[in-house]
Amino acid sequence: MSRRASRRWQVSSALCAAPVAVVSLFRAVPAPWPSPVVQLVAFTPWFALPAGAAFLLALPARRPWAVLPAGALLALQLLWLFPPDRVADRLLAAQADPLQGGQQGAEHEAGTGQPPATELKVMTFNAWKGQADAAEVVRLVRENGVELLAVQELSPALERRLDAEGLGTLLPHRISRAVEGAGGGGVYSSRPIAPLDSVDGSAFHMPTVRVDLGPAPAGDPNGRPVSLDVTNVHTKAPVWGRAGQWRSELAALGRVAVRPGNVLLLGDFNATLDHAEFRRMLAGGESGAGPGGPLVDAGAAALARLIPTWPQAGPPLPGVVIDHVVTSPQVRSYGYSVLPVAGSDHAAVLATLRVPAGG
Repeated sequence: MSRRASRRWQVSSALCAAPVAVVSLFRAVPAPWPSPVVQLVAFTPWFALPAGAAFLLALPARRPWAVLPAGALLALQLLWLFPPDRVADRLLAAQADPLQGGQQGAEHEAGTGQPPATELKVMTFNAWKGQADAAEVVRLVRENGVELLAVQELSPALERRLDAEGLGTLLPHRISRAVEGAGGGGVYSSRPIAPLDSVDGSAFHMPTVRVDLGPAPAGDPNGRPVSLDVTNVHTKAPVWGRAGQWRSELAALGRVAVRPGNVLLLGDFNATLDHAEFRRMLAGGESGAGPGGPLVDAGAAALARLIPTWPQAGPPLPGVVIDHVVTSPQVRSYGYSVLPVAGSDHAAVLATLRVPAGG
């Protein structure tokens, strides 16, 4: 290959690699970046594509100083997308038989030393200022056997439409605050729920409720009851200079994360795993992880980071995962799925949880 041709390959590779390197720097350094940078970092997974292109374009040049940096940049993107520890955990989970709950699940866990657990199917959904198709939401609840539903951006009109479609029959217990705009929310449950408190300093109401999952499952020698503390999450989006508010709300959620017992945070976090603030929240914030360790993101555990939850409508942007189901480490999850809903720019996120007795 001529020197001129080799140089063309090198330049092409460098042009592809440059934006990846910039975004990687923003992603790697946990600084209080301004709002535009925070938004850009959310799209980190898609920069694996130009990183791959940079590596392929560097190969024909046959220059180690061009190939090796491009390869390292691609490897970094793949490492962030598929961390080895999560891949290993996923492979181990795939080797185990899926637990379907009930007496069979309790007996299986008794034989493995795991505490007996109660299954709970959960779903979270941002209704886009109440514009979502209520019939489709109720259909998803019915067909998937959802027992706990968290709705963000719940308007009074949507709440009435959900009732008209029969959501109250499927999930008779609720704690809601329906308002116009983006500030409303509600938690619907097939099991009794009681209000606890709400996240301090949040722009949108983020209540925490306790779900009573009933007596201890068969096989628990201590007979401990099962409960779950659920926070309906909707942080302020880090746009128009609001990154500071967004950070403070994620920090407040980190303080919720270290509560004792079984904890579930689900909703629209307006954050991805590429944000240091979200990863810090999973780790329990400044106070550190709870007694059982850091929180677990069900989507990340399912290696589903390339299944976007937003935007399903609106601006033509690459999809990202900003809606999450997050649990304390002793609460196991499986059956993670993302389903579009007409009328909303967010998809619904579903997962089945196995909640141990006593927390």
